[in-house]
Amino acid sequence: MGAGVFIFDLYRYHTSVHNMVNGVDTVVDTPGHLGVTGNYPLLLIAIVITVLPLITIFMFKERKRQMAMTFASLIGTLSFIAMALNYINRITPAPINGSYYIGSVLPCVTVVFLLMAILGIRKDDKLVKSMDRLR
Repeated sequence: MGAGVFIFDLYRYHTSVHNMVNGVDTVVDTPGHLGVTGNYPLLLIAIVITVLPLITIFMFKERKRQMAMTFASLIGTLSFIAMALNYINRITPAPINGSYYIGSVLPCVTVVFLLMAILGIRKDDKLVKSMDRLR
């Protein structure tokens, strides 16, 4: 999921500019898009939220560290969403007709999957602790 923000745009827009040429009003419609690569801090956080869950998957023997890394990934993803919204609101020009694109939805889906991972890790931890009590 995290790698999708590098492929898809966060926001696509069309800006209408009115030009007066020889008394004739012409409208120029210019399309634009905002992606992760346009903002360096957003790019760094996108790299972290892509790599950190991949590392976390293979730490199944250390559940406490896995839980901590999943929480860190969740916080990173939420900060990515906040920074992306701030970036979109700050960069887009005023007379605009635009919409959020697939790249802005993927981090929201990632949050849901990370919450499911936290619940699964807790369930596994309870199972292992109950098996230790039976020995």
